[in-house]
Amino acid sequence: MTKVEAIVLRERVETVIDAVEEQTGHVGVTVVEAVGHGRQRGITHEYRGRVFESRFLPKALLTFVVADELARAAVATIADAARSGNDCGDGLVWTTRVEHVTHNRTGLPLERAEKEEAA
Repeated sequence: MTKVEAIVLRERVETVIDAVEEQTGHVGVTVVEAVGHGRQRGITHEYRGRVFESRFLPKALLTFVVADELARAAVATIADAARSGNDCGDGLVWTTRVEHVTHNRTGLPLERAEKEEAA
């Protein structure tokens, strides 16, 4: 199993999740609200004539646990769907190998639980 994690703009969350489901058939994601910054180091904006600096920008952390053979497709799909067209700030996507994934409901290893549900 592979854990695919991505930091994306909040407004791209639904687009990314729908794209992953459509392209890979994988359903199931964890979404955590996050704040942070990359190279852009936040933004400066003006409100009522005063300049404010927002160092941390609103983002979302998406976590997918997928079969190894789906990992590359999931990464490519996320990167494509998360792209906003802005110069920077679209986030990152990365993978981590995971072991001993157990389905809480059945107590079975996830791979086995998925095979039994499909049968």
